[in-house]
Amino acid sequence: MAATMKTTGVEDIVVTFEDQQKINKFARNTNRITELKNEIQAKKKTLQNLQDASDDLMMLDDDSLLIPYQIGGVFISHSQEETQNMLESAKEALEEEVRGYEERVSSIQQVLNDLKVQLYAKFGNNINLEADES
Repeated sequence: MAATMKTTGVEDIVVTFEDQQKINKFARNTNRITELKNEIQAKKKTLQNLQDASDDLMMLDDDSLLIPYQIGGVFISHSQEETQNMLESAKEALEEEVRGYEERVSSIQQVLNDLKVQLYAKFGNNINLEADES
């Protein structure tokens, strides 16, 4: 019966140096995941723009037209086929970057889940590790 009783007062929990390190690591990793997700979103938008450009390029009737392609701050004119190949290469590179970012998010998420278990085990309801939905 004593196991089912809850205390209504706030318990004094000692936060050790190791606990503080875990909390700090959790905060850093949470911020890193947010940054990576923003980066993924930006890369996916760029990827969609490349796909749109590729689709528009396929609709061209005249194969002899030179298509301007931006490299850095300069536009260079290429044939339709060369431009299509360059777009495909750029899309493949971006897709690879996105996969790399998603793998990093997944590995960081595993670390966060482990830290969450450890911190909730020690602090219970006295700590909030859930992301704000604001």
